[in-house]
Amino acid sequence: MKWMAFRGASVEEIEKIYRRGLDRFVRAATAIAGSESRGSDAVQDAFASAVRARRSFRGDVPLEAWIWRIVINAAHRVRGDVYEGAELDDVFAPSTNGNAVEDLAVRRWVAALPERQRHVVFLRYFAGLDYRGIATALEIEVGTVSATLAAAHTALRRSIQEVER
Repeated sequence: MKWMAFRGASVEEIEKIYRRGLDRFVRAATAIAGSESRGSDAVQDAFASAVRARRSFRGDVPLEAWIWRIVINAAHRVRGDVYEGAELDDVFAPSTNGNAVEDLAVRRWVAALPERQRHVVFLRYFAGLDYRGIATALEIEVGTVSATLAAAHTALRRSIQEVER
């Protein structure tokens, strides 16, 4: 009799992802939750949930993508109605481009994107997930990720063109 392959994730695997990606998880959760403290709380809650639910991981998607889904859901839970009034400095990591005025404009444009577009942008460019990972994290199809990212790029491009006029 053949035994079923082990399903689930180990605490060690989850901890490795936590240590390797903590900054990315907190940045994305902060963007969703509206402040760094709520983002950090969401990440801690998410990883505690991941450890508790590790035996339910089926292995049909990458473990990191499965954890991203948990982080995003936790960030949504802690967000409440405070996101709209959050200060931009609380939502985005400090700039590294050296142009504070330009950086603030980009922050405002990204913050103004519809929620799904904003999530896809953050998961792609801040978290570094590929399209499949984003699809898993947001529970949408890969084609939807592509279309959503294209729409976000178009909106951001329009914002840039308006400034250049």
